[in-house]
Amino acid sequence: MANIIKKHPKLYVMDNGRMKMDKNWMIAMHNPATIDNPNAQTEFVEFPIYTVLIDHPEGKILFDTACNPNSMGPAGRWSETTQKTFPWTASEECYLHNRLEQLKVRPEDIKFVVASHLHLDHAGCLEMFTNATVVVHEDEFNGTLQSYARNQKEGAYIWADIDAWIKNNLQWRTINRDEDHVELAEGVKVLNFGSGHAWGMLGLHVHLPETGGIILASDAIYTAESYGPPIKPPGIIYDSLGYAKTVERIRRIAKETNSQVWFGHDAEQFKGFRKSTEGYYE
Repeated sequence: MANIIKKHPKLYVMDNGRMKMDKNWMIAMHNPATIDNPNAQTEFVEFPIYTVLIDHPEGKILFDTACNPNSMGPAGRWSETTQKTFPWTASEECYLHNRLEQLKVRPEDIKFVVASHLHLDHAGCLEMFTNATVVVHEDEFNGTLQSYARNQKEGAYIWADIDAWIKNNLQWRTINRDEDHVELAEGVKVLNFGSGHAWGMLGLHVHLPETGGIILASDAIYTAESYGPPIKPPGIIYDSLGYAKTVERIRRIAKETNSQVWFGHDAEQFKGFRKSTEGYYE
């Protein structure tokens, strides 16, 4: 009998541009004022926006969808305040659909889209994936739709993005509070991080034959500085106790499974990643 060569999954890191914001959003109270320093300096920091494609024999899986190409500018989807607070810059090459096209992948080829949460820089292109099952935390989904119904147009959830998801009739698969380690394909599991940075956060644990384990933490951990120890929570937070509990849990899973932790927006770590234009992890 001929040997059947087993196809291995490939993991691609796609660069989707840069965002800037006050560092206090990233590391809360990172430089507090004191008697000696009554006018402590704030800092506008730049960080990467990225998405991850897992080209798996059982079907293609996309983790997060970055910002919508129509976010910025006078006619942009984001409010003027949001654009000034969280400015996003990206060449056209960095737009998610173009990054996928470089890999000869069409949006309709994607089987699962895992939305770590539904903030503007993670769920901006969900509307493109009408063939996929969109996996999202139930509490995040409920909270986001409620903000939409209440017409709350400022903040991290973008009204026009949500509008497009509804109009495009996406297929949602919600992960409830009690579900965890949901297997999407061999070696790819959804981790339920619960509430913390947002109403409901999801991560992904990917095991690759050569690279080993990777935990995609998204904004459950912004950067290595957030991870610590000590844990440094962000300024954008819904549940601070849940946040700390999740970080410790990720630390434990990483240790038990001997996995790398990939943070949501760490500029230094991102520099070291092999980007989709250079190759992949397998």
